[in-house]
Amino acid sequence: MTAPLVFITGASSGIGQALALRYAAAGWRLALVARRETELTTWAAAHGWPAGCWRVYGADVAVIDSIVAAGRTCLAAQGVPDVVIANAGISIGMDTAERADLEVMARTFAVNNTGMAATFHPFIEPMRQRGSGRLVGIASVAAIRGLPGHAAYCASKAGVLAYCESLRGELRDSGVRVVTILPGYVDTPLTRQNRYAMPFLMPAEAFAERARRAIEAGRSYRVIPWQMAIVAKLLRGLPNPWFDRMLSGRPRKARQHQP
Repeated sequence: MTAPLVFITGASSGIGQALALRYAAAGWRLALVARRETELTTWAAAHGWPAGCWRVYGADVAVIDSIVAAGRTCLAAQGVPDVVIANAGISIGMDTAERADLEVMARTFAVNNTGMAATFHPFIEPMRQRGSGRLVGIASVAAIRGLPGHAAYCASKAGVLAYCESLRGELRDSGVRVVTILPGYVDTPLTRQNRYAMPFLMPAEAFAERARRAIEAGRSYRVIPWQMAIVAKLLRGLPNPWFDRMLSGRPRKARQHQP
């Protein structure tokens, strides 16, 4: 019980699982959250971790009461985490001309934005009273500029940047750090569905280690890998006509129910 504790949402696959493995290897206790509770429990048990070192919580981050309840249960069962990583997120293509895709946008914001705030909510006051902790928002390089066909995802991740920046200011001098991580392209089941080139694609394990170091250092903002930080700055500086022309004809992310 003396080992530090990390609370990770979206832990059933991809970046979430890679982060769980990296923290476990570093000797941390794990509080793992996912909708697929049984699947996640089976995965965690297969690693042979001591029973007292990990626990799985079933929750849907898109449902405020669900994820808040998971956080409160964690506080009662395992104590106040040292690090909370709001990693759960979805990415689905959308076309604003299609009525059904407005529901996709609402669901994306519910998971990627409101779900992040609801994930942090139960832990803010206990961390503030303790005078320490890390609240980690997983954003994306896609937050830097809007990509055709990615409106819901890009807008939601831009919202993550602004939200985490606001929260950082609110918690200034409390001892609680807010860390914003912007992944570039990471090899996960989610990105394997992409139909376009993914420069500087990196293994999830490598991303997890770099993210852990940035979190431990309390960095307020970190793009991983660093090459994508340069790409992001270049894209941000492009005049709109050049940017629009460059992306003309680029393959778009598949929409819901689209092969």
